[in-house]
Amino acid sequence: MIEKKQTDESLKRRVGLLGGTFDPIHMAHLIIAEAAYDAFDLDEVLLMPSGHSYFKDDREQKVLPPEIRYAMTCEAASDNPHFTASDFEIHRPGNTYTCDTLRELRMQNPENHYFFIVGADTVLSILTWKNPEQIFADCTLLAAIREDGIPTEAFLKEVERLRKDYGADIHVLEIPAIGISSTDIRNRIKNGRTVHYLVPERVERYIIEKGIYK
Repeated sequence: MIEKKQTDESLKRRVGLLGGTFDPIHMAHLIIAEAAYDAFDLDEVLLMPSGHSYFKDDREQKVLPPEIRYAMTCEAASDNPHFTASDFEIHRPGNTYTCDTLRELRMQNPENHYFFIVGADTVLSILTWKNPEQIFADCTLLAAIREDGIPTEAFLKEVERLRKDYGADIHVLEIPAIGISSTDIRNRIKNGRTVHYLVPERVERYIIEKGIYK
């Protein structure tokens, strides 16, 4: 039975999942997705804007409607054959929880093995998320860490603890230091500054045409 299970797992499609508010999606998101695709031999990476970003409700500049963020994600994914923009979360009512997303994805697509791509800082806080043990059971975690990011020792210590205490399958994804943030991009546009090379050209064109973030 063990050998059959291992064989079944090896035959599954390896699908990366990079979620986020994507307000807007930018080059750093795509660099991380591409790094995961390359380093872990993925078949596809889903770029999935969140639905109701309840944790950002108190932001001064409200999060754009999910349909607009999804449209920008489609533009960003259009030039890469192994990137797919997913509207999976934006049609779900209520708050968006990763455990629910992964459970539903696995139920709908049992032929897939999911690799959830997160920042290293998420590893340090994931036990505060809803049903973290369910997240660990439903995916492999790829934790992206930068040279200028969180202290490596604390991160690796927490990785080992989650592996030991929760059976979490966590792998380190090393990425270059990329000083790009959605907050900075929004502020630049608001102040009439360029965001060229910070977001994909098609996303930049969409933002300009729609007059977003002015």
